[in-house]
Amino acid sequence: MASQLAITAQHGLPPVDLKPLLTKMWPVDDTKVSPAEIAKAISHFFTNQVTDAQTASLLMALHFTKMDFRADVLAECAQAMLKAAAPIPVKELREIIAKRGKKEGNYNGGLCDIVGTGGDSHNTFNISTTSSILASAIILVSKHGNKASTSKSGSADLVNHMKPRAPNVNAVSPSTLTKVYSATNYCFLFAPVFHTGMRYVAPIRKQLPWRTIFNNLGPLANPVEDVLEARMIGVARRDLGPAFAEALRIGGCKKALIVCGEEELDEVSCAGRTLCWMLKETGPGAEVVIDHFTVEPSDFGFSPHPLSSVSSGKEAAENAEILGRILSNELPAEDPLLDFILINTAALLVTSGVCESNASSMGPGDDGQVIEERGPGGQRWKEGVRRARWAVQSGEAWRQWKAFVDVTNDIAPA
Repeated sequence: MASQLAITAQHGLPPVDLKPLLTKMWPVDDTKVSPAEIAKAISHFFTNQVTDAQTASLLMALHFTKMDFRADVLAECAQAMLKAAAPIPVKELREIIAKRGKKEGNYNGGLCDIVGTGGDSHNTFNISTTSSILASAIILVSKHGNKASTSKSGSADLVNHMKPRAPNVNAVSPSTLTKVYSATNYCFLFAPVFHTGMRYVAPIRKQLPWRTIFNNLGPLANPVEDVLEARMIGVARRDLGPAFAEALRIGGCKKALIVCGEEELDEVSCAGRTLCWMLKETGPGAEVVIDHFTVEPSDFGFSPHPLSSVSSGKEAAENAEILGRILSNELPAEDPLLDFILINTAALLVTSGVCESNASSMGPGDDGQVIEERGPGGQRWKEGVRRARWAVQSGEAWRQWKAFVDVTNDIAPA
């Protein structure tokens, strides 16, 4: 404790004692502890004002009281995490987004994210990362990610092993975001670069045998939140679906899709039904509602495949080689993994609103045959697949990825 307090003193910030809060948290009584109190306590983690013992105690208390599953707690704590993050140039980013002119259908041209909570134990391929790259052929993407915590290949591990050259994800920072988006539709936001205060919490999380509230907060705390138009979040437990949807609504989100495969999978399942919670406005400036429904592979035009056919269980380098083949359009059309990726890419495209477009063509290689059929939730899932397939076959996803690799390697590390 002495060394930690010495570090705190060096920063000119007084230590914060959480004993009063911890005392109120057991036995569980919702009237004793407010979400704001919890968020305030967690905000002190990012400035290293709380001892390791009390940090671990609060994380354990939230876990065992299940307060880390409550929408109001998640919403408040996500905001605290975002306030502690490195500030981004909102005005300049909005100007770049407007200049890029990607608006189409009900998509306003803003940044979009696709992310999962992880921890589903299915050890599938890096679906959300791959889908984020494919979607960037059509929309602007800000993929928020980190190294693996519960799997062999986290999103950052995957992109860092890409051939023939990996992007320099550490070069993507608040000061370089506009340069990146001037060159490409795609950007990978490496969490430690933006959430610098998490370095004080990371060693403590690693020593605990349970997932903590931060596993849930990460997907809710994309650093470019202020210019994020839409997001798709996969949760590994179905009881987290309503909580995440409500937490996003509380936080002011107007366009999102929360998904949980019935196998407790944090993606849209290729094997069976997926539970969905969609946030959408009932009209311009109107109330945001949460629509609950289910989808299955047939809604996207596919036959189901068992998860065993898409569970790579591979290291990051092997997954990176597979991703390279996908971007080069080298996977067989009937490959179950390709179906799985197209389904999830389609879901992100649907969420963005771009699939509401009736534009005759996306570009070279597009047949211009818009699929107007609507499925669950009143959405054009098959049109999403058509667009996702074009992203691969046209080579546009590969071009956006290559542009991202090139611009990040051109940027001098800070």
